[in-house]
Amino acid sequence: MSEAYRKAGVDIDAGNEAVERIKGHVARTRRPGVLGEIGGFGGLFALSGYENPVLVAATDGVGTKLKLAFMLEKHDTIGVDCVAMCVNDLIVQGAEPLFFLDYIATGRLSPDEVEAVVKGIADGCEQAGCALIGGETAEMPGMYAPGEYDVAGFSVGAVERDRLLTGKSIQPGDFLLGLASDGLHSNGYSLARRVLLGEENQKAGRLTETVPWGGRTWGEELLVPTRIYVKTFRDLASRFTVKGGAHITGGGVVENIPRMFPDGLTAEIDAGSWPVSPVFTALGQEGGLAESDLFRTFNMGIGLVLCLPPDEAEAARKRAESLGERAYLIGRVVEGAEGLRWKRGEKA
Repeated sequence: MSEAYRKAGVDIDAGNEAVERIKGHVARTRRPGVLGEIGGFGGLFALSGYENPVLVAATDGVGTKLKLAFMLEKHDTIGVDCVAMCVNDLIVQGAEPLFFLDYIATGRLSPDEVEAVVKGIADGCEQAGCALIGGETAEMPGMYAPGEYDVAGFSVGAVERDRLLTGKSIQPGDFLLGLASDGLHSNGYSLARRVLLGEENQKAGRLTETVPWGGRTWGEELLVPTRIYVKTFRDLASRFTVKGGAHITGGGVVENIPRMFPDGLTAEIDAGSWPVSPVFTALGQEGGLAESDLFRTFNMGIGLVLCLPPDEAEAARKRAESLGERAYLIGRVVEGAEGLRWKRGEKA
């Protein structure tokens, strides 16, 4: 390789080693439609099995959750988060995730770290049933602090045009089914880190402390990967009249649920209709956070919401539980142009 380039901070050999290491992880995500092998100038996918398809695309990253991965030197789950943030956005529009591409950028490339991140990405793709067909690993000296990197993802899905979830069929009286989250997922970490670690993360030792409700450490709790709902959502959509969906990400419960509704409709949420995860209670108590801050920042224990007719909602809830989800009927659709409402006491 170019010795001059190595001296400038870019190790092409390390990059080639990383590519070789990740080939096995990529191979296990292969699905029908994938053409070619990793290493080309672009990923290839042949779309088939649809009569009138609409392609749906989503891109996202992991945010400052990465900071915790750096501190704990644990990189094998952050890729699951990256996949989840994209594919969960696809399914609430009715789309089947087909393929995924990743982008990893760092100041100095470590084959061990790249392989760990891509392993997580492949794990997430397997959970979602989509193929990892390509990506980019960029080594950019001077752009990132030592030991740090960024990761982002891009996913494409497809749906028959007449099965696209636009929310247009939602009407007052429809029920809202909430699927439980696995902790914070990938949102609210700037606030969580400020509460636990201080403004400059000077209390990083907190990450090795056991959480107040026992079991895991704070670091383990905060690095639990984002739950991927693809298989559950697609199963429910094949059996019931799912009219819309909301992935609870940035903006929390308050901002995301109303995004699925047409103009003139909003959500009435039954306060206390699901158990709030203890991680949110602990963060709220330790940070002196108002409920309005919590519900506009975090998912508060609900990672995905589906809208169904009232006569199908309970059956859908039971089916979701049979698939391994913790599922709750959390409210209903009502008329109104304002934001989300709370029933039996104001929550936010």
